[in-house]
Amino acid sequence: MPTEQGFNLLSGVRIIDLTTSIAGPSATVLLADMGAEVFKIEKPNGGDDARSWGPPFLADESLWFLSVNRNKKSVALDYSQPEGLDILYQLVRCADIVVASVPPRVARKLKVDAETLRHLYPNLIYVSITGFGLAGERSDWTCYDLIAEGYSGIMDLTGDAGGQPQKIGAPAADMLAGQDAACSAVSALYARQQTGVGHVIDVALVDSMTRFLRCRIVPYLGSGEVPTRSGGKDSVIAIYQTFETADLPITLGLGSDNLWQRFWTAIGRPEMVDMPGMTTNAQRRSKRQQIVAMISDILRKEPQDYWLALLREARVPAGPINSVAQVVCDGALIDRRMFYRSETAGGRLVPQVGTGIVIDGCSNVPRAMAPRLGEHTESVLRGLLGVDETQLKRLHEKCITGGMRL
Repeated sequence: MPTEQGFNLLSGVRIIDLTTSIAGPSATVLLADMGAEVFKIEKPNGGDDARSWGPPFLADESLWFLSVNRNKKSVALDYSQPEGLDILYQLVRCADIVVASVPPRVARKLKVDAETLRHLYPNLIYVSITGFGLAGERSDWTCYDLIAEGYSGIMDLTGDAGGQPQKIGAPAADMLAGQDAACSAVSALYARQQTGVGHVIDVALVDSMTRFLRCRIVPYLGSGEVPTRSGGKDSVIAIYQTFETADLPITLGLGSDNLWQRFWTAIGRPEMVDMPGMTTNAQRRSKRQQIVAMISDILRKEPQDYWLALLREARVPAGPINSVAQVVCDGALIDRRMFYRSETAGGRLVPQVGTGIVIDGCSNVPRAMAPRLGEHTESVLRGLLGVDETQLKRLHEKCITGGMRL
């Protein structure tokens, strides 16, 4: 897929991205996908930590890094030095939003904390993404996705009954916090249009991951019933789990009385529809073990394809359990432009996952692939700040800036 214009809903919005790793970049890539201009500020020596995460690499670039940094401009700038900090402040003066992902103590040390920047630029929207938030006894503790998942309770509920707690198979806390940050930033932009006042947004990985469990936490708080690890077989919905077939497993969700009736009718057992003691979800939950055994015996008689076709025709929610290799070959997802490869100026084909949002009937397309470290340093400093060639050369020689010389 060639790079194109893409979504432009946030055209004219300028963002200074001081983040590294996954959580912050996942927030700014969403904003960039929606049309914002994102300046990714990176340390000249090494850049974003995720640039070194691998293997796997594509040529010499981390595929993890490439997954969350398209549509951005990389400015390699050492703002721990006074001259570099002055340049950063000039860039912030031209921006609407700053996104940072360091604990408050570190932000204050680097002089990029919310209080400092909003004192200089009162209408700035400052977005902080940390492990535990900007305040409280944990605020300066270090954190990664794994740590946040452990704090949140999700790991205790993930895995087989009697087995070890498990991390989710993707950086869920990072991605959720990134979504929260992006949504909050856009909300703050809208509010600022009405009031002219900026805001400080405080997003914590542990908070975002904990909120993800709201449908397990609220029932516990209201009932005192502690949810336990069960291999995904303890939903409030009586039948909502995986089942083996004659060859491959399927997922099956009978989330209403109507679906319960349609399922039994579809598989040729209509007498089960009005079986006494099973007509409501609460009744079925009390007999879950018995019902699961019955369904398991039936589904093992035919292969996956047979059951999925039958249940799809009957409009009963069921599906396969795809591997990543199968997901990326899913024709429906490909049609929705969820997976594609974009060619860079150097001829590399970079695999990408789409924004996953359709607007006015159109899926998004990339404007640019993830930048090389410092790729846009000189063009941004020239075009936005008016830095001349002599200054650029001096900054480069002093290692305040880095990346490619034009």
